[in-house]
Amino acid sequence: MFNLDFKLLLIQAPVILFSLSIHEFAHAYVAHLLGDDTAKRLGRLTLKPLRHLEPFGTILIFLVGFGWARPVPVNMLNFKNPRRGMLLVALAGPVSNLLTAVLAGVVLRNIPPEIAASGGASSIYTVCMTTIFFTIQLGVALAVFNMIPLPPLDGSRVLYGILPERYAYSYSRIEPYGIMILMFLFIFGSHVFAFILWKPVSILTRLIAG
Repeated sequence: MFNLDFKLLLIQAPVILFSLSIHEFAHAYVAHLLGDDTAKRLGRLTLKPLRHLEPFGTILIFLVGFGWARPVPVNMLNFKNPRRGMLLVALAGPVSNLLTAVLAGVVLRNIPPEIAASGGASSIYTVCMTTIFFTIQLGVALAVFNMIPLPPLDGSRVLYGILPERYAYSYSRIEPYGIMILMFLFIFGSHVFAFILWKPVSILTRLIAG
């Protein structure tokens, strides 16, 4: 999926920056709608990539296909219902990436046949098609990856929000170890991790892209 070919990187880079930015913006925007302006006050209610990127995490995305952006700060005490609020804020990121993928899929499916037929050999056409398909693939990948129920990923916040309170508290206690568990799985269980992640990604990508 990720390639260090320079020409391909020129296509991938804007898509990666946009996808990460819209993910974090969605978190900040939903938090703002629910009454928490922490992210807004810190300048995170924006689509500007530089506000959201974490240098090391971004470099890793290009090198190994696994990385992260700067988490959006959220004060759940500002929500009327803190657990429900955090669930909705957490869902906003993956949903925004999935919607981006779906919109790109709509564009891909509605390219007039005559353009596809005449533009097949065109370098501009190839760049556009590659960009659209990569937008679909990355949007799906970010949505699926972030819904893994391990801290600090969004899936852990969603699971915390739907678990009964006594189980939610017990589950929250693994948060300090979440990133270590993820890194362990990525390094030592890469084949299993890749299968769990990329199987649904490939299925959803095919469904959206047609």
